[in-house]
Amino acid sequence: MDIVLFGPPGVGKGTQAKLLVERLSMVQLSTGDLMRAERASGSELGKRFDEFMTAGKLVPDAMVLELVEKAVGAAGGKPTIFDGFPRTTPQAEALDALLARLGRKIIRVVAMDVPLADILDRVAGRRVCQDCGQVYHVRYNAPPADGTCVGCGGTNIVQRKDDNEVVITKRFEEYKSYTETVLGYYQKQGVASSIDGMGPLETVYERIRGAIGATTPNGQ
Repeated sequence: MDIVLFGPPGVGKGTQAKLLVERLSMVQLSTGDLMRAERASGSELGKRFDEFMTAGKLVPDAMVLELVEKAVGAAGGKPTIFDGFPRTTPQAEALDALLARLGRKIIRVVAMDVPLADILDRVAGRRVCQDCGQVYHVRYNAPPADGTCVGCGGTNIVQRKDDNEVVITKRFEEYKSYTETVLGYYQKQGVASSIDGMGPLETVYERIRGAIGATTPNGQ
């Protein structure tokens, strides 16, 4: 079972993906994280990524697919959540072809919908541990009073520089532009749906679970 999870920045997609990983024994495949890790590893593929990313250029689809194939293979057959990919119809077509070669396919595409105004409210209060990535919110899930991260025990909890209205608005508009096209591609296959991303964590999780439905392992 492989799924694509869409959501604009600040929607809580990462948190929901983490729940799916923990509860359904899935693997989260974030192309952004994978590219950064590959660059840091100093591998040949990472060096090729670095050439494009340092120059501020888009990484060619063929290289991204090479990375995705490597990551899917490393997942050892576990069902995968594709996060941040595909972003274009050609990428979606290429991903379908890649998975077909591996005897797999996308069974559900879920888009989390949240109004921009609510995303901006969430992002303004977001704080992140730079050591382990644990996410907090000053109003909904405040960092411990002593500044110690519950995830790793570190004390490097900060507000990210790009968590501001201008950056988030731009990223939201970019997300809407590419998501509508890719969703249209998957809607023709009958596997795409949108869910309301507003509400308590567990409520949103149950909506996602309902969207992927009986296709999940053991119906869990």
